[in-house]
Amino acid sequence: MLFLHREDGQGLVEYALVLVLVAIVVIAILTLLGPQIGNVFSKITSGLNP
Repeated sequence: MLFLHREDGQGLVEYALVLVLVAIVVIAILTLLGPQIGNVFSKITSGLNP
């Protein structure tokens, strides 16, 4: 029996794992820095209002 080595799906799985890792890191950063970022935008908008 002839076995073909197909690695087409391997690259797709690796890209998906990298994408999931990046998403987890971004969510963690936004969770930690979310209130601080909100305060910065609040100060900016209050400074722009007369």
